Amino acid sequence: MSLVVVTGASGHIGANLVKQLLADGRSVRALYHRSKGLLEDESIEWVQGDVRDKDTLLNAFKGAETVFHLAAMISIEGDLDGLVNAVNVEGARNVAQACLTCGVKRLVHFSSIHAFNQSPLNEVLDETRARATGQHHNAYDRSKAAGEAKVREVIAQGLDCVFVHPSGVIGPFDGEPSRMGQVFLDLYHGALPALIDGGFDWVDVRDVVSGAVAAETQGRCGENYLLTGKWRSVKDLADIAAGITGKKRPTMVTPMWLARGWAPFQAAFDRMRGKRPLYTSESLEALRANKQVDHGKAERELGHTPRPIEESIKDIYAWFEKVGKLS
Repeated sequence: MSLVVVTGASGHIGANLVKQLLADGRSVRALYHRSKGLLEDESIEWVQGDVRDKDTLLNAFKGAETVFHLAAMISIEGDLDGLVNAVNVEGARNVAQACLTCGVKRLVHFSSIHAFNQSPLNEVLDETRARATGQHHNAYDRSKAAGEAKVREVIAQGLDCVFVHPSGVIGPFDGEPSRMGQVFLDLYHGALPALIDGGFDWVDVRDVVSGAVAAETQGRCGENYLLTGKWRSVKDLADIAAGITGKKRPTMVTPMWLARGWAPFQAAFDRMRGKRPLYTSESLEALRANKQVDHGKAERELGHTPRPIEESIKDIYAWFEKVGKLS
């Protein structure tokens, strides 16, 4: 049985991916940094390590046929002590070089919709869009674009790799939970005082996983695939959630100009309380992103078919109820 290695297996996408690979009868080795998350008791070969450590990767990838690289430092607060660049750029290069050294037949590299320049906003965004390389782009966005560039250098040396770019990921089996998972919990528990006048392209985590698995065998080397869904406003999400749970959503929708002015103060207040900031200047910028994202290439070549967002949100709450987070 061929061996598959997954980095970042304890994250939201990673956990769902490993779950699917196990269901498909695959032999999985998972690289984790601090926690094994929801999958601790599963029949997985665990390897503790760090994508910044080349020796760790050579050990983890030995004998692997495919590597799915998901480990990343997600940030809406700039380059956290240099970790965003170290993990997302240098770590990506380390993973690619280790794959080449170990004779891995295919690397599926998880990038992000954030790797692309969102402007111009009035034109369709697809895989041909320029990358987010300017200093005016956020640290995370620049890091995902730069990470792709580092991997392409190794492709030029003979590595077989495809790139997948999810948008805003939501869905069940969300252990930590993710930031969006926390938003849905906050909506349920009445912990959000107001909504923000903005939105994003949202996609179900299970559809991202299906697209990535298809990319392993059907994607073309060096190609990019947008694994995205559909743009919906924050108010849309809250309305759908309210219809499913019966809980009232916040009535106030804060204008973007006001939210941007207040964001630094709210972020500082959240940090003082030991809470992850939700609204920062960077997260608010994301809520003003391009509404016209075209995933037609992934649909044609990988069979990517995103499900209705209503189904995703219903399943999110069903899972949260199952694990006791709605009590």
